[in-house]
Amino acid sequence: MLAHLLALTPADRYLRFGYCATDAQVTRYVERLDFEQDQLFGIFNRQLELVAMAHLAYLPQGTGGARMAEFGVSVLGQARGGGLGSRLFDHAVLHARNRNIDTLIIHALTENTAMLRIAHNAGARVLRQGPDAEALLQLPPYTVASQIEELLEDRAAEVDYHFKRQVRRVDTLWGRVTGLRAD
Repeated sequence: MLAHLLALTPADRYLRFGYCATDAQVTRYVERLDFEQDQLFGIFNRQLELVAMAHLAYLPQGTGGARMAEFGVSVLGQARGGGLGSRLFDHAVLHARNRNIDTLIIHALTENTAMLRIAHNAGARVLRQGPDAEALLQLPPYTVASQIEELLEDRAAEVDYHFKRQVRRVDTLWGRVTGLRAD
């Protein structure tokens, strides 16, 4: 995760964090991730590099018992344009919904049109105030179908990762045998 976030360009870090995050600030962010409380999702390329990552942070229960989570996502430049951010968003929505989250919150800069488009297309109410925007998406309650859908998505992601890992191992072994390495 740290390598992924450090690989973001300064402009991408600015859009992801809302400020020009230094290496030290990004490192502190990763060190403070709460794996007991929050969820992180990722998409790996064929070389098993994390090219897209989402963070779903559960917030303390609000007034009236409202349960909310905040969503953040980053996609490396070379992996953009393939809908990876949208896929991670959809998965995070499903995951949050199945954990009784009522509202998903997305804090973004108004210039982060990709993130705001994803939120808007999902039906979120986008509030803009100066350079900042906040998107609020009301989530429907979970159903048996949504729980099965998440289970199937999780299993498919695990199969995909393990397949890529095995291909990588075979490629490495083949490279040792032949003295060549296939990309």
